[in-house]
Amino acid sequence: MNWPHLHLIINHFPVIGLIFAVLLFGVAFIRKSEELKQLTLGALVFIALATVPVYLTGGAAAETVVKLPGVVKSMVDTHDEVASYALVMISTLGIASLGGLILFRRSTKIPAWFMGLLLAGTLASAAVTGLVANLGGQIRHPEIREGFVNPSAPAPVQQDGQKKNH
Repeated sequence: MNWPHLHLIINHFPVIGLIFAVLLFGVAFIRKSEELKQLTLGALVFIALATVPVYLTGGAAAETVVKLPGVVKSMVDTHDEVASYALVMISTLGIASLGGLILFRRSTKIPAWFMGLLLAGTLASAAVTGLVANLGGQIRHPEIREGFVNPSAPAPVQQDGQKKNH
C-alpha cells in the first residue's frame, strides 16, 4: 500500500461522516433527545480527528500523483487548497463540539443556540468537503470534469441527418 492508496481509502470518512452527523442532528432535534445531541457532538469530534490523517496523506499522495500522465498539477493544487479550508472548518467544528461536551456535561440540556451553530457549521463543512471530494475525483477521472466529451460517443447528428464534424 502506498500514500495515494491510503488516501483514497480514508478520504471518505469526513464526507460520509458529515452526512451522518447531519442526519444525527435531525433525529436528535425531532426526538428532542439530549443523549442523541451528545452523540452528535461526539461524532463531530471523531470526524475531526479522522480528517487529520486524510489531509496529511493527501500531501504525500500528491507527490506521487502529479508524476502520472494526464494529471494536471493545477487541479491537484486546487484540491489541496480547498482541502486546507475544509480541514480548518472541520477542526473548528470538532473543537467546538468537544468544548460543548465538556461545558454542558453537567447540564440537563445542551442549549439550542449551541446546537444550531454546530448544525450550521456542519452543513457548511459538508458543502466544502463535498467540493474537496469532487475536485479530488476530477484529478484522475476526466469523465466528471466540466465540458467532458465522451470520445466513444456517436457524433451528434444535424437536423438534415448528417453527422456534425467536431
